[in-house]
Amino acid sequence: MKLFQQLLVAPAALGLMAPMAANAADLDIKGVSDYSASSEQVTSISQFQDVYPTDWAYQALSNLIERYGCVAGYPSGSYLGNRAMTRFEAAALLNACLDRITEVTDELRRLLNEFEQELAILKGRVDGLEARVGELEATQFSTTTKLVGQTSFVIGANTYGGDADDIHGKDRDEQAANASGATVFNYDMRLELNTSFTGKDLLKTRLRAGNFAESPFGSNGYVGLSAMEVAFGESGDENEVTVDRLWYQFPLGEEFTATIGGMVRQDNMLAVWPSNYPAETIIDFFTYAGAPGAYSLTKGGGAGIWWDDNDSGWSISASYVSANADNGNPNRKDGVNGQVGGIGTDAAASNGTAQIAYADERWGVAAAYSYTSGDNGAGLYAGNGTPLAVQAAGMGTTNSYGLSAWWAPEETGWFPSISAGWGYNDVNDNDDSAVFESATSQSWYVGLQWQDAFIEGNVLGAAVGQPTFVTDVDYDDNDHGDENVADGNYAFELWYKFQVTDNISVTPAIFYLSRPLGELTDGGGHFHGNDDDTFNNFGGLVRTTFKF
Repeated sequence: MKLFQQLLVAPAALGLMAPMAANAADLDIKGVSDYSASSEQVTSISQFQDVYPTDWAYQALSNLIERYGCVAGYPSGSYLGNRAMTRFEAAALLNACLDRITEVTDELRRLLNEFEQELAILKGRVDGLEARVGELEATQFSTTTKLVGQTSFVIGANTYGGDADDIHGKDRDEQAANASGATVFNYDMRLELNTSFTGKDLLKTRLRAGNFAESPFGSNGYVGLSAMEVAFGESGDENEVTVDRLWYQFPLGEEFTATIGGMVRQDNMLAVWPSNYPAETIIDFFTYAGAPGAYSLTKGGGAGIWWDDNDSGWSISASYVSANADNGNPNRKDGVNGQVGGIGTDAAASNGTAQIAYADERWGVAAAYSYTSGDNGAGLYAGNGTPLAVQAAGMGTTNSYGLSAWWAPEETGWFPSISAGWGYNDVNDNDDSAVFESATSQSWYVGLQWQDAFIEGNVLGAAVGQPTFVTDVDYDDNDHGDENVADGNYAFELWYKFQVTDNISVTPAIFYLSRPLGELTDGGGHFHGNDDDTFNNFGGLVRTTFKF
């Protein structure tokens, strides 16, 4: 019961406890006089020498004294709590407390009058906010889903040089210019629906569209290595909105996370992506942490699990994906790339990956192993290897290994963050249907990135490396002999990201590919290239990104 209610009830209670009439002989007139004569107000319960914390009314008396200041004692410094209370003493106590409450009420009334205008404005704003919240609740798409979007515009062109001839004896640079030398304008659009039912899980749905099917910046261009990471719409679905991701991720206890989906990519099931580079993607090869074989980014139906110890920084990931998991025919067709489909079947385009990583706040290292059935369509594609390396990977199963590391300075400045990676691939023809019996290939890169370069919010980036190239080949016949493989090549990119607003960035970029066709640079024979023949690709573009 609140104080004011107690004060209202007190007279009635006292009336029941005392006789309706009292004569002068029944009253302790001296006691009342002593109580009312004590004009010195008590400010702390400790001033009473006969009140102890063990007393049953100790807390109530303390509140009356310290919160309301309306309790007085006797001149002797005593409260005499066990002494009977006369009606006169009750009236004196009640009067003192009512006076105190009246003072508080008057002060509140004065403050309300003084800030009447401000309070009216505040009330109007609260009413407006309540109305807007009600409108949003009535019209919102979902209480569990958030929409995130990104659209990229790419304007650019390529130029080609060198003295190599194609298979018809024509200059490669002229043929490349005729096929992919025009200035192009392409787009990539991504709409993501991120849904959480518990606050700890995630249902990811990504819708995507693009028009890179005939673009030199897509994997179908004359030079596959000039493909960009944002290239989409290359598989006959140009300008069509398709489901690009569909997977569900949820925790298992405190340290395990599981992922399963009908359209999930290998990297969606890794606890750690082993690179700081790049903040803005340009050439696709530089987005694979230096090991496109181990981090093939195979996409399809699959599942994975990872263990992540936040206290130690260590994590272990394991996953499986089949790129043709949606096809129910498990019978593999004869010949190279003769797959049909399934999960874990002979025809499945399978990718199994295991990764162990250590990630600190500013640096980390990761090692990965990946098994890929390239002969069923999984693994390398034109955007991350030479034509010979991609062809070799598609002729059998591949065991790939990747080692990557990254480091970032404590503060932004002239010293960049550094990311580096190396990959090794061992390909074997399992059914003697390919030209190769076996082949090995490698790749590596180093990426540098300066945060807040020149202007706060802007980013400068540069990378150099060798996209996947064949280092050794064993043929199934003797027609090719034991000739050396001249598949080496280099790639370089340089870009600067202008952060125009929080949601818009503009990134001009240039790149150079020293020998993007590798062993097949000269067209005199299928595997008889000459490392003296030259063919190179220089490109420039401007990428504008809108995020919403």
